[in-house]
Parts: sequence; structure tokens; C-alpha cells
Amino acid sequence: MLNQKLDTFFDKMDAQALMLTFDDVRMHTDESAVLPPDINLHSRFSRRIPLKIPAISSAMSTVTEWRMGVAMATNGGLGVIHKNMDPIKQAKMVKRVKLYLNGRVDAPRTVTPNMTLADVETMRSEKRFDFRTFPVVDDEGVVVGMLTGSDFRFASDLTVTVADAMTAFKNGINLLAGSKNTTPEQALDKMRKAKKNVMPLLEDGKIVGMYVFSDLKRISSGESLHNVDPNGQLFAAAAVGAGDAAMIRAELLAAAGCDVFHIDTAHGDSQNVFDTIRRLKTAYPTIDVVAGNVSRGESTLRLIAAGADGIFVGQGPGSICTTRIVAGVGCPQVSAVYNCAKAAKGSGVPICADGGIKMPGECAIAIAVGGNSFMMGGVLAATDASPGQIIQVGDKQMKAYYGMGSLRAMNEREESRQRYGYVNQNSVVPEGVEGTVPYKGPLADVLHQFLGGVRAGAAYVGASTLSELRERAELFRVTNAGMAESHPHDIHQ
Repeated sequence: MLNQKLDTFFDKMDAQALMLTFDDVRMHTDESAVLPPDINLHSRFSRRIPLKIPAISSAMSTVTEWRMGVAMATNGGLGVIHKNMDPIKQAKMVKRVKLYLNGRVDAPRTVTPNMTLADVETMRSEKRFDFRTFPVVDDEGVVVGMLTGSDFRFASDLTVTVADAMTAFKNGINLLAGSKNTTPEQALDKMRKAKKNVMPLLEDGKIVGMYVFSDLKRISSGESLHNVDPNGQLFAAAAVGAGDAAMIRAELLAAAGCDVFHIDTAHGDSQNVFDTIRRLKTAYPTIDVVAGNVSRGESTLRLIAAGADGIFVGQGPGSICTTRIVAGVGCPQVSAVYNCAKAAKGSGVPICADGGIKMPGECAIAIAVGGNSFMMGGVLAATDASPGQIIQVGDKQMKAYYGMGSLRAMNEREESRQRYGYVNQNSVVPEGVEGTVPYKGPLADVLHQFLGGVRAGAAYVGASTLSELRERAELFRVTNAGMAESHPHDIHQ
């Protein structure tokens, strides 16, 4: 039971064998003492992965690669890096997200004394590093100094060797160092007193980690919207699929620091998915596994029983998904989220409402009927953080958008075919289409509008948190005429 009013409403719908989606319902308003800016948007993606905003970017090749992963996490949410690529490339993208913030870097990149500054700059360019601070190690792996941005600025030219440019480490002089057990709080305090920007962590003179002051300060302030792990690094998620291929991919992703695996399939209620959940949980007990997609309460219970730490709900609601038309299956999204959330209640397993969101108010409804988060594809594909170039179509700027079930995606990669259960490229039946979406600009601006819908919806029903929104929400059905009245009408725009 989510709340009695919702249960009563959906019981009436069930009695008529009616399943509803976003345009079928709206929320009643109620007495309120809260304003939209005061709403707490904190939530969870899975058992151990928190969220500062309940927004997730879809694991699609036109939506989430490393830039989107960074952008979503720095704005408080999470990006799920798609798997329609080589596992090694995907792992590198996860690593880029994890290394974007360096509260604590467990395996910092090092340089050697005999390299020139030009060599270091070449490496930075090839690896696309946006930092210039490196521990300097000798042939035995012992730290002998630190190379920083200041060393580059004060060098006469780039032919200078690292040995000549670096701040040397001699008996602890001119270099602040800690041990592997140094906590973020201890590091921040020592770095403030020593006025140092970095603190290498040493064991027997060898590097075992490193703290970065700017990131520690941001994290410790409590004001940052960044969604970070206990080490101060951005949370990163990645799709793995199911079966043996998923285990091969997961090994590389785990080594890159991935925080949560997404078993990304069109039909999550299947034996292959159950088996993969168990295998992943056994091999990587500290990494959460979120599985899907499903649209029934019974399916949710089976995934939870298999060990899933989070559930993706949505079969066919996406703007480019044709599963319901091609296969004749799938449940309208509002009813699907409610039924799955009702089944998961009390389990500690969060629900992610995946797909179908077009307008900000629908985000509020997705949360109200039981979602702990909502995943968006087309909305975010239209932003600056998504892969691909802006293309000009007539007088409009557009970006490409296609689903993993589209013919293009299935023809390009075996991973897309596997998601829908196809092995042979010549036998695929597409369950998605290809198109373009109007370019909307910076991701932060788009998120602001859609999260504003959640804030406004919560305030209208008198809820100050997302859990209160789920407890207080009351739905009613609207007719087509009522929905038409809800949109702008009888004006020229």
C-alpha cells in the first residue's frame, strides 16, 4: 500500500481492467504550507546509491556517454552509460566519470622524473585529462615529488624535465603526505594548515591514493549538488545486459570503479536476468545491481527475490519505442509504476520510472505513484551533454535520437540485438524508431524545468519531501477534453 487514496483509485481501475498513463490522470491539490523552492528532492536509485535529485539519464547511445554521466552526477542525479559499444571503451567512460572529481583518487596517474613537460602534455591530450597535478615516481615506484599546474606555469618551456620542474619530496619537506587510512576530514584539515592543494597517500614511500583540496572543500561544505561517493568521486552507473557477456563487461566496469550495474533488457522478468543478478551479486557484492525492464508487480517481486537492488519499470512508454505496437505487450506507465512500487513496498528496493515523460508535471506524477526516480531519454538527448553533433534541419537545430530497439542500433551492435533477444542480425524485428529532437541547450536548464515540475507538484499537495508526495498524492482521471483544456489554447503563439 502506497497510500489509501491511491490504492482505492487503482482498485477501481483494476475492476474495469483499465491501465493508465500520464495523460489519463492528474493530482488533486490539498492544503499546503510549503513552497516549491523548499522541497527536498533527495531520493535513492538503488539500495546503496543515493540521489540529490530523482533524475536518471537513459542508457541509450544517443543519450548517455561519459559527458552525460558527469553532467548528471554534478547536477545531483545519475547517468547510466549505455552498452552499445566495446566493453573496454565503456569501462574507460566509467573511469572518466569517476576521475572527474578527486576527493580521493585511489589510483592516481603518475609521471616519471625523466619525462619532459611536453611528454606530460601529450599524455594529457591523449587521455583528455583536465588536471595537471601528478605524483612523480622513480623506477621502484617510490614517490620523489609532485608535479603541479604551478610547475607548468613557471617552467621556461616544455622541454624542461619533470625532475627539474617538480616540487621534490625529500624527508617530508615541501610535500604534504598522508597514509592510506587518512580520512577526508583529516586530509582537509591538514591541507588547510599546510596550504597545499593535494595530499598524496603513501605506504612504504609508494603512492596508494591522493586527496584533492578543491573537491574535498566542495564536498565538506554540504552545499554541493554533486552526487558523490564516500571518497568524493561522482557516482557512475553502466548497463551490462545479461548472461556471459554481462559478466565479461562487468569485470572491466568494476575495475574502472563502477558503482552500480544496470541489467539492461527489454524483458526483465526472465530466467537469464535472474541468473545474471545472482552471478553479479556473488562476484561483486559491494556493487548494486538494478534490473529491468518490467511493468507488473509479480515481475518486480521475482527480480527482488533474485537479489536486485533496484527495479526499472517501463515496457514501451518511450517516444521512440514501438514494443507495444510490434509485440502487443506492455502496460501504460502510470499503472505500471504504481503496481511495481506497490509490490516492492517494504523491501527497501527503489523503483525507477523509465520512459514516457514529456512534460515536467509527469515527473511529479511518476514520483507520486511510487517512483523513487525517473529516467529520461529524448528530453535529455536534446541537450548539450548528449553524444552527437547538432544538425541543422531547415531553420531548427536538432540532435539525433534513436532507441536501442531501432533497426539502426540493432544493425550497428550485437549488444542492441541482445537486449531484445536476437542473435542473428538478419532476423531482427525492430521495436524502436529513429528520429531527431529539437536542441534544447544546457542540461542544467532542462533539468531545472523538469525538477521544477516535481517541486511544484509536491507543493500543491502539501508535501515537503518526495516520500510525503507519495503519501499525500490523490489522483483522478481526466478526459481528452480535460487534457486539451490543460494545455495552452485559444491563443496565437
